[in-house]
Amino acid sequence: MAHPNRISPKALEYLKEVVEYGFGNSSGVGMTGRFEQAFAKRMGIKYAIAHCNGTATMHSCLAAAGVKPGDEVIVPPLTAAATTFCVLHQGAIPVFADIDERTFNIDPKSIEERITPLTKAIIPVHLYGLMVDMDAIMAIAQKHNLVVIEDSAECFLAESNNRLTGSIGHMASFSFQASKHLTSGDGGIVVTNDEVLATGVRKFACFGYHTLTGKTGGVMSKKDRGDPTSIRHDFLGWNYRMSELQGAVALEQTERMDELVNKRKKIGEMFLEAVKGCSWLVPQYTPPNYVHSYWTFVCRFEAEEAGCTWQEFREKFYALGGDFFYGAWRLTYNEPLFQDRRFLGETFPIDSEIYKGRYRQWKPGLCPVAEKLQPKLMQFKTNYENLDEAKKQVEILRQTIQTIKQERNR
Repeated sequence: MAHPNRISPKALEYLKEVVEYGFGNSSGVGMTGRFEQAFAKRMGIKYAIAHCNGTATMHSCLAAAGVKPGDEVIVPPLTAAATTFCVLHQGAIPVFADIDERTFNIDPKSIEERITPLTKAIIPVHLYGLMVDMDAIMAIAQKHNLVVIEDSAECFLAESNNRLTGSIGHMASFSFQASKHLTSGDGGIVVTNDEVLATGVRKFACFGYHTLTGKTGGVMSKKDRGDPTSIRHDFLGWNYRMSELQGAVALEQTERMDELVNKRKKIGEMFLEAVKGCSWLVPQYTPPNYVHSYWTFVCRFEAEEAGCTWQEFREKFYALGGDFFYGAWRLTYNEPLFQDRRFLGETFPIDSEIYKGRYRQWKPGLCPVAEKLQPKLMQFKTNYENLDEAKKQVEILRQTIQTIKQERNR
């Protein structure tokens, strides 16, 4: 049965179960494990490893893939900075590939142009709820022996040719941050069908305990930890584990995954209908045989054709009662962090002689399509719990379009 609120009472039942049992170092109700099993089952994937957030997930994937300092990882510049930060966390070098002007997703042709002998992995981002052209990317990866990590933070239950997001790459990362389709306040999960990669991800997220596998999480058993001769660590690992409290809410969300995602799809389709026929609000293009999951509804705004600026459009939308909406992120390499190289110490790999200065600076012109597109994007919310409120916002968008058309024709 559908529930009107984003978090249903079932989450309180699971939280109560955790709290009443109490917290032990090696015992508990196994809530996070139950979440992992439920998520893997719904996705049709063998292994699922829960994390504290959806940035830690990608860091773990890079480590499990054997990415080391000095390696290059190809990423898009148009997305949240976390996709790039996780590469830096691993001491590797982010290499930015351009995007497709219609889908707003990373362009496989640009990926291939950026590959060098140092390239180790690709992180394609399924932006706004639309899957990347994974067939093209997997073909490139196979040709060049690269690892593909799907960043599915914004993309639950989207489809490409009847395949679910997260089921095509070597690994996939999902986020449970507050704005995402599913949330546990924060949190993340990695899925993979590869046992070796799953074990690597698990160990990296759990201090590198040598007894852990892709299927078993948490800490070593008391028996193993209690013997002074016991080996504990055979892998460098961080403390990226998800808490049982997060796991309780994440389990409830996973059980309602279809309901929660379908609501966003419905709202996204309502917005899509509202802009139909408007030549200066161009929605993200969904290719044939793809299913968009609408983390948000995004349009490219053509100011010259509309006869008003991006900011003027927003003010007209607000004046009619419209909700706050977002512009796209500044391209990651245009942030001060990259422009001023504030993250680079004297020993950072990018300063090594092997790079010969190739990526010492990230300058305008690196990804021309992304640079042209980014200032034009408008991101409308789809996370309305009340469909009537969503319908109201869709109608306000229609009214805004009509108002601008009338003003233009005077």
